[in-house]
Amino acid sequence: MGSQYTVALVGKVLDALNLRQITTAQNIANANSAHYVPKDVSFEASLARAAAEGPDAVRRFSAEVTARPFNTDQQELRLDLEMQTASATAQRYSALSDLLGREMEIQRLATRGQ
Repeated sequence: MGSQYTVALVGKVLDALNLRQITTAQNIANANSAHYVPKDVSFEASLARAAAEGPDAVRRFSAEVTARPFNTDQQELRLDLEMQTASATAQRYSALSDLLGREMEIQRLATRGQ
């Protein structure tokens, strides 16, 4: 599996992280809304399985938004945890964007023969 596979895999991770960032922002925006059900985007395990199956499975992969299980101990949404998720997601997205940019630069240089 080559560089194109790596780029496709990183692209799927970036898409999933973007979806997580949007979902987290919605959780924060609706924190005080009555009857709002917080949502999560958990994709790491399913994407790892798709990656193990190969390029076709990675191409078909799509992250999904799911309702967070109700926790009777915690009636309110924890804004501090949502902000932590938003920060960690942004850091991962930035790091992977940099990685993808470097991979594309290597491909560009290889294509040009430099």
